[in-house]
Parts: sequence; C-alpha cells; structure tokens
Amino acid sequence: MRWLLFIAFYLLIDIYAYQALRSLNRSWWVGGIYFVISLVVIGNFIYQWQSSGGGFFSAIGFAFGIVLAFLLAKLVIVLFMFGEDIVRFFIGIFHAVSDSGYKAPGRRKFVSQIALGLATIPFVSVLYGMFKGKYDFRVLNYTLYFEDLPSAFDGYRIGQISDVHSGSFDNHEKVAYGVDLLNKQGTDVVFFTGDLVNNKATEMEDWKSLFSTVKAKDGVYSILGNHDYGDYVNWNSAEEKENNLDRLKATHAEMGWDLLLNEHRYVEKNGEKIAIVGVENWGGGHFKKAGDLDLAGKNVAADDFKILLSHDPSHWQEKVKQNDKFYHLTLSGHTHGMQFGIEIPGFLKWSPAKYRYKNWAGIYKENNKYINVNRGFGYLAFPGRVGIWPEISVIELRKGSAPA
Repeated sequence: MRWLLFIAFYLLIDIYAYQALRSLNRSWWVGGIYFVISLVVIGNFIYQWQSSGGGFFSAIGFAFGIVLAFLLAKLVIVLFMFGEDIVRFFIGIFHAVSDSGYKAPGRRKFVSQIALGLATIPFVSVLYGMFKGKYDFRVLNYTLYFEDLPSAFDGYRIGQISDVHSGSFDNHEKVAYGVDLLNKQGTDVVFFTGDLVNNKATEMEDWKSLFSTVKAKDGVYSILGNHDYGDYVNWNSAEEKENNLDRLKATHAEMGWDLLLNEHRYVEKNGEKIAIVGVENWGGGHFKKAGDLDLAGKNVAADDFKILLSHDPSHWQEKVKQNDKFYHLTLSGHTHGMQFGIEIPGFLKWSPAKYRYKNWAGIYKENNKYINVNRGFGYLAFPGRVGIWPEISVIELRKGSAPA
C-alpha cells in the first residue's frame, strides 16, 4: 500500500511538472523520453529497495539520491506552475463575470522557462552532493573559554569526529584523505562520538586498518551510537545480534580506540587532570536509551573539569544540563545536519534538522555549559551532502573569560 501511495504521489508531481516542458515542446518523442526516464528512475529505486531488504547500502543509496534529485527539481517546477495556475484561475473568474467571450490564456512560455531553469539548481546540487560533497571534508575550529579549566590544560586541543557510517563508504582514497586530514590537526586527544557502522560490525572489516591510523598524544576515546547496536536489522536470533555488538566493541579495541561504555577515564598533565566521561547511546523519542550518566560519572568529583561524550544531542537537552554534576563540555553527533542545508558563517545557518533538534550542528552554550554537535564524518541513506559538509571538529580549551 505504501508503494502505491508513493508511486501515485510521484506520478502526480511528474505529470504536473511535465506541463512546463510541454508548453515549450509538444513533440510526442520528448514526452516519451520524459516519462521513460521517470519510470526508470522510480523503478530502479523500488527494485533496489526490495532487493536490499530495506537497508541503506551503496546501491539503494544512489537510487534514492537520483530519485531525490529529480523529485526536488520537479517540485520547484510544480510550485511555479501551480502559482501560475492560481493567477490564471482568478483572472479567468474576473473576465468570466465581466466578459462572456473571454477565453482562458494558455501557459506562458517564459514562466515555464524560469521554472525549468530554477529546477536545475536543486538537481545539480543533489548530484554534486552525491559525487563530490559527501567527501568534501572541512575542519571547523573553535576556541572555548572556562574559568575553572586546570591551568595545565590551557591551550589543550581536542579533535572530534562522529558518525562514520562505514557501511556507506565507496571510495577508500577519499576516506583516507579525511583520516589524514584529522591526523594533520595534531590535536592532543581525539574523540569519536558514535555510529561507526550503519548496522553490522562486518562493515568495518575493510576500514579498520585505516581508522587504526588515527592517533593522538593522549589517545583516542570512543562511544557507541544508535546504529552501532544493530537495532535496524532483522537478526536470526538475539544471540546473533549480541555477537554483532561484541564484534563491534572488539573492533574499537583492535583500532586502539578506548571505548567508553557508561564509564570514565582521566587525562593527566603536570599533576592536574580532566575527566573524560562516555555514555552509551541515549536518544530522545524512540531512540535507544542505554546511556547511564550517573553510572558513567560515578566517583567523578563535582569540581573535576568534565568532558562528556554522548552521541545524541537530545541527551544534553533532556538530561545533561539538569544533572547535579557540572559537565563543562559535551561532544555529540547523530544529526548529520541532515546532510542538507545552507550555511553562511556569521549570516545564515539552516537545515531541516533544526525542526527536529534544538542543537543540530556546531557549538551551543547554555548556563556556561557547552555542547558541540559534529556534522558527521560519513553519511547515511542519501549518499551525499549538500551545504552541510563532512566535519572534523578541532576545539581548543582556554582558561579564563572569552574576549569581549
């Protein structure tokens, strides 16, 4: 039933958008090519989806991306054509009551030309995001000030990546570039904030040797994200699912990453220390709530400087900010910035993700507590990024007050 509704919606948009092309060229072969391409695009997506069992892997991802490119382009056309139809309707009503001989005008070609021209923007943007944007890694630098930061950690530099989603990768050279870019930042420590795979531990087999090259003087610390538990797979048994999670945990160790499972570590420097607290996934709504902040922070002193690793930023809003212990900085991921948006530093920051998450990308501050929501290293479902590029966060900690 859902496929019938989807196909009906797609065809409705398709037929309406075709009116713009038809106003410019009425040749039967042009219309034939238009609808053949549409059927191939939607047919390939349905086939790949059924073949994949509903999982998002390379083939289904590209099929979905192509559907999205055409659909967004046609929606732009529909908006223009529908707007023109509304104008034509009211003009027709006006003339119908004032002039019985009035004949409704045909579609104006220049409106169709504008609609088709503007439709190329989302179409090209989505294709760019699929073939270039998904590996267009960006290093985003932040400096955060804390009055109670231990003096030995003044100038301490943190590297953060999140949401690798290794099951989506299709280009080893590009991913290696991103890993090398992270290492080149020369940070004191590196934190990974969850979602190493899409679903299965085996997705890391071709990538763990590469990610084991991630190094930092004070180590690499990691946590689990919602996708790491294998909750989105129909396993043959509970034991098989548990074995998958055990295999993924072992992968972290094999790469030299210290996986924090509702526990904490200390990093010491010149006789002073900061606490690194890592929780399992705790997500708002229907997402897994395995994270236990009280357990993870047990025996951490109230006056210790604390950095919390928590995959889903909903945790910060719903639990962390109100916790009795003061968590100075929380590092999260999860949202991907929805892999689509517009960011002009200092002027504009928008993504559909903002309607789901209060904290969806970048640094936020409330009551002298900070959270950084990393936009993600990899991608999921849509095999691309448009305007929200894959991110490596570099955060420098400074002691004192922020400059005015």
